[in-house]
Amino acid sequence: MKSTNGNSSSEKRHPRRTVKRSSGVLMHISSLFGGFSCGSFGDAARYFIDFLKESGFSWWQVLPFCPTDEYSSPYKSLCSFGGNPMFIDLPTLYEQGLLTAEELRGAVERSPYLVESERLNERIGLLSLACSRMENRKEVYEFLSSHPESALAAEFMARRSAEGGLPWQRWRGKEPNDKELFLWQFIQYEFFSQWKKIRAYANSHGIRIIGDLPIYVSEDSADVWAHGDEFLLDNEGYPTEVAGVPPDYFSEDGQLWGNPLYNWEKMKENGYAWWRRRIAWSMELFDGVRIDHFRGLEAYWSIPRGAESAKEGRWVEGPGREMVDAIRAEAGEGLVIAEDLGDITDGVRDLLDYSGLPGMRVLQFGFLSAGESIHLPHNYSDLTVAYSGTHDNNTLLGFIWESDEENRRRLFDYIGADTSDLSSGVSTSIRTLYASAAPLAILPVQDLLGYGSDTRMNTPGRAKGNWLYRITKEQLDGIDRKRFAYLAELFGRKP
Repeated sequence: MKSTNGNSSSEKRHPRRTVKRSSGVLMHISSLFGGFSCGSFGDAARYFIDFLKESGFSWWQVLPFCPTDEYSSPYKSLCSFGGNPMFIDLPTLYEQGLLTAEELRGAVERSPYLVESERLNERIGLLSLACSRMENRKEVYEFLSSHPESALAAEFMARRSAEGGLPWQRWRGKEPNDKELFLWQFIQYEFFSQWKKIRAYANSHGIRIIGDLPIYVSEDSADVWAHGDEFLLDNEGYPTEVAGVPPDYFSEDGQLWGNPLYNWEKMKENGYAWWRRRIAWSMELFDGVRIDHFRGLEAYWSIPRGAESAKEGRWVEGPGREMVDAIRAEAGEGLVIAEDLGDITDGVRDLLDYSGLPGMRVLQFGFLSAGESIHLPHNYSDLTVAYSGTHDNNTLLGFIWESDEENRRRLFDYIGADTSDLSSGVSTSIRTLYASAAPLAILPVQDLLGYGSDTRMNTPGRAKGNWLYRITKEQLDGIDRKRFAYLAELFGRKP
């Protein structure tokens, strides 16, 4: 497929945004330890930042911060500008006098190894108690007045709660009471306030944060509810066509995500204002951001609503360079990483080149089959962010274990490891990534630990059983900090 939305390659392009040679760790907030069923913006986050600094890392990459869907996915959120309530740290609320010691004890987790989704169902009730004890509401309202999209997210969540959790297309006009509305306003304020302190702590210790921006939102979201004319919807508010990707490495039937698609023509009329606000909001939260599914800006896979599989979709031209211009304008000096994985065409490559943004390379993808690959480390450029794997990949050990004999041999020959010792394949692959020309190398925390596929974060195409992984403090302390600090110094990635 060849896109027609690009301009002549001779026209002026954006300045290249290279990053200083460095390394980082990919781990979502939910995966932190902490004692309360899910990672949070508490002492464990600060402890992890200390670990990063001592280990020679400069970056911490997280997944989207927005509320998750019923399957705990942050890529199909109820609101793009809202924070996940489960990340609010309960001990911090206790220290503020908003929770009692007894209430805190009642929320203690039963197991530290997985996100306890069922236990988290009780969390809103606990946050409601904390909210009822907050005396200074002025700070909440000041935050909302300066963050109107977050205020809108709070209103949506309050209305949705008043309607018994029904999708907004089926709302019956029931208004939330003042208590319900203020709860969700308090949640957004507290989420933002706690995170602001964590980020400040990270920055003061030389650690920068990379956020993640999903390209699409859920049809049942504050964004679609409030800005319906900017999406492809029918008269009842349901999508006429939905997002996904064609068959690829992850799925032979493709992936039917089901998110509503954007009305790009309408967005163009106001200069992509909603997207600009989204980028600006991300840059307020983070030091950089990964744009998920960047190729969807050049052309996107459009699937008829009601289709049985993604195979029924077709490519449609995206907004292209005009959207890139908007992103670059709002991001300013902040780092922006273009997730350019999947079905990449000349049109996508040209758009990425025009953007001047670094793309992604994944070590595992270089050893899926024989032959040359852009994912082999000797092909990395100075506009590359290199990963051993992403949240959608198997762990490095899991990948090595499950690879066929020929591809495993190719990997071990490439990195110079002994095929009789699979764990050496992990450590030597990491060393190879550090030695590569990619300015920024990022490792999922599971690969620092050398863990197998049972700790995988997400398996694309599978609805249940994802987003559950957590690390314990003992496991984190078991990582050899000196080894990674040594690699950072040896290969020029020292902060």
